[in-house]
Amino acid sequence: MTHPASPPSQRSTVGADDTDTPDPRRWKALAVCLVAGFMTLLDVSIVNVALPSIEQGLSASSSDLQWVVSGYALTFGLVLVPAGRLGDATGRRRMFVAGVVVFGVASLLCGLATSSALLVAARLLQGIGGGLLNPQVSGLIQTLFRGSERARAFGMLGATIGISTAVGPIAGGVILSLLGADAGWRWIFFVNLPVAVAAVVLALRWIPAAEAREGARRRQDLDPVGVLLLGAGVLALLLPLVESGRGAASAAVPGWVAAVGAALLAVFVLWERRYTARGHTPLVDLRLFRLPGYASGAIVATVYFSGFTGIFFVLTIYLQQGLGYSALLAGLAVTPFAAGSAVMSAVGGRLVPRFGRSLVTWGLVLVVVGLVATDVVLSTVEGPRTGWYAALPLLLAGLGSGMVISPNITLTLADVPVERAGTAGGVLQTGQRIGTAAGIALVGTVFFAAAKDGGASGAALSLRVATGLVVLSLVASLADVWLRRRANGEVAA
Repeated sequence: MTHPASPPSQRSTVGADDTDTPDPRRWKALAVCLVAGFMTLLDVSIVNVALPSIEQGLSASSSDLQWVVSGYALTFGLVLVPAGRLGDATGRRRMFVAGVVVFGVASLLCGLATSSALLVAARLLQGIGGGLLNPQVSGLIQTLFRGSERARAFGMLGATIGISTAVGPIAGGVILSLLGADAGWRWIFFVNLPVAVAAVVLALRWIPAAEAREGARRRQDLDPVGVLLLGAGVLALLLPLVESGRGAASAAVPGWVAAVGAALLAVFVLWERRYTARGHTPLVDLRLFRLPGYASGAIVATVYFSGFTGIFFVLTIYLQQGLGYSALLAGLAVTPFAAGSAVMSAVGGRLVPRFGRSLVTWGLVLVVVGLVATDVVLSTVEGPRTGWYAALPLLLAGLGSGMVISPNITLTLADVPVERAGTAGGVLQTGQRIGTAAGIALVGTVFFAAAKDGGASGAALSLRVATGLVVLSLVASLADVWLRRRANGEVAA
């Protein structure tokens, strides 16, 4: 089989070096960005392990515990696009530092919380901090790196995502085992403080200040109406999904609120078009979706995140409730997926210039094969051996995932102008958050409905739903490859 050549636009941005002289501090700046991003991603999985301790220490209700987890994701997703736009307009280093400071202060408040209500409020603030800084990471990679180095940088970002997923449950289990339930859950938040302080100091030293001054010279047109419409639309769309993940007892937010959210997002699109036509700078430049690969890449990312995040949700609950694994053992059991994703993300970044979108497509094929094999294990193996038998299929799926996430980011942002990189990255991550919320709600509903006794049948059925979502992402990627080949005259019209 011959490997398809990358489209001209792809080769020009991903595989060729720019004539600009690269900043000599770019790799140190990337290290700061990745450490800060790692901190925000780690805080998702590490908290899950501590929920029983939080419940006991603060007399938290099940609703409080749900909001400790989902509230973080909700505010995270709400501020991504406005934060990306602010980074484009006022300087990414400035917004990055602001996000780290907010996240660090919120982490301190989480650790000091004396009630579940205070903890939930601090977690909401923590999500805002994470949403402020994360779009700046992809924006800074776009700004500081060119050609093959950019692909390598995005590969390291993908590896960071995989490692944070793997380390979270294990790190949380170690902290709780060393410090005990009472103090352990507080130190899960306190460990962020030295990382945040170091990230601020090193960001001010290594991330170029010139980028911020260039941003300051651009027109300060922040589109407040667009911000409100997008924020309200995303909130209305995500809130019922987040609440539905809590099961049948959660009926506080009716499903029609999501329809209102979709309508608000439609109004947002109309407003952005009108705002642009009047000569203003919109919050989201809709011309981004006409760039080669951006719309298709965003679709692949959104649908894929709806599938693969549900895998961890199902397996960690089943291993603990159905098989009696401890939180630490359950975390170790899903580590092969995360470890494979981390390793292949670093390698995949270097393969993007050669294989292009086909790399993502083959990665999705591996994920599907690995998940089908995992389904076979859950359906045929009983007892504590399940985790051992599932290790190899999960590793295969993880290797495939590493060929999807960071290469897809690289390809999706390849033709985005540098001055819109923060906004483009924010839109891409918002789609991922919506996909995550929808996927966990759907997969969780299937799991709890089918696994009345915590049995393997419910885990297998919900895993099939997650696999189906990954298959949809594969179809979208195949369609994109076919359209690119047709545009290049490689297939018959």
